[in-house]
Amino acid sequence: MSRGSRVVLVLSGIVIIVLGFMVRLNPLLVVTIAALATGIAAGLDPVAVVSAFGKAFNDNRYVSVVWIVLPVIGLLERYGLQQRARTLIADLRGATVGRLLIVYLIARQIAAALGLTSIAGHAQTVRPLVAPMAEAAAEAQMQTGRTADEETREEVKAMAAATDNVGLFFGEDIFIAIASILLIKSTFETYGITLAPIELSVWAIPTAIAALLIHGARLMLLDRRLGAR
Repeated sequence: MSRGSRVVLVLSGIVIIVLGFMVRLNPLLVVTIAALATGIAAGLDPVAVVSAFGKAFNDNRYVSVVWIVLPVIGLLERYGLQQRARTLIADLRGATVGRLLIVYLIARQIAAALGLTSIAGHAQTVRPLVAPMAEAAAEAQMQTGRTADEETREEVKAMAAATDNVGLFFGEDIFIAIASILLIKSTFETYGITLAPIELSVWAIPTAIAALLIHGARLMLLDRRLGAR
């Protein structure tokens, strides 16, 4: 077989992915079949391809932590985690959505700046804790005994998720050993600009402060809107 023909066969994995997504097959199944087809077309036997899968999983076994954390969160929710979170906020006088989320934003940014990007997140923190607490605070801000409508609940949940995104995105660049810093460094080097990672980290601090102030203002405006309702 010629070199050109082999290259075409190796690229057949891309065709399988495109066709699989077009007919809406299971994405995991499509990617697996495409990988097997690519490996076999490249001259590997099926055992070698499966071994490559196993090696990749073993080298990145931190991925399996997700499968441990999510069932634990689900079990906690089943036994009333969200209800307890709502009760906790309802018992706090003066608690508002804006104040709660600003505190979470600051904590998220500080943790991300220290490289602790995985200790919070949408699945681990926002859905089971932060969002229910924010909903309870929203109901406390509104007329006594009134339940927040669907639009208000969705707005509060969306703002809780956005707060996590802002805190992580603008906080992680302060940490010197993060992939985004290395990406920025390599991009500058392609244009002949050499910067040390510490320089990029230092200049990320004003950006993080600006993000905190801007998003904090958005949260305070949300408080005003909820109070007006």
